[in-house]
Amino acid sequence: MVVMSRLPGEPLRGEPLSNQQLNALAAAVSELYTAVPADVLAEVPVRPGQQHQLIAQIRSWAPQVRPRVSGAVGEAMDCGLAWLARSGMERAGRPDVPMAFGPGDGNLANYLWDGSRVRVVDFEDSGLSDRPFELAEITEHVSSWVGPPLDIKAFLALFGLNPAERARLLECRRLLALVWLFLLSFDDPQHPRNPPGTAERQAVRLSRLLA
Repeated sequence: MVVMSRLPGEPLRGEPLSNQQLNALAAAVSELYTAVPADVLAEVPVRPGQQHQLIAQIRSWAPQVRPRVSGAVGEAMDCGLAWLARSGMERAGRPDVPMAFGPGDGNLANYLWDGSRVRVVDFEDSGLSDRPFELAEITEHVSSWVGPPLDIKAFLALFGLNPAERARLLECRRLLALVWLFLLSFDDPQHPRNPPGTAERQAVRLSRLLA
């Protein structure tokens, strides 16, 4: 039996977030990450679109996409691929950070503000993950910056990450930023899904993360 209910609230995507909303967003995802007891979480499958799956996708995209792009997008893509080759992420096993339940989608449209708290929808790609990867999903998703930008520094400061998590967060942000550069490079100029120049803006974002 499938039971559905309607959650109250307005999507956070496309709106500037107040301090209250930013704190509520952090509280909601923090609650979600620890919602599954550790013994149960250990048996949960790894969520789709995790590190190794994304790297494999990048490797399959690169021969098709790289010859089609030029300028700042092509340069950033080359730098991203060079970083990936030396990062060791392809050979890495399970990260040495606490595991968490991950919703698997960083789109701010899936986070609903009801006036006092943030509710979360869309668990299609949920599963075993870790906080750095899930936070990178949010900060690097196009919804966090193509409109009114998410205050990423203030948002991440609300989580009290340990040194290992902070180090992994940067690597995950770089990986997801590279994924988004490829995704945005697929945009059809005749029927774009995002505003003109979005791929170029993403190239700048990736370059800053790699610096």
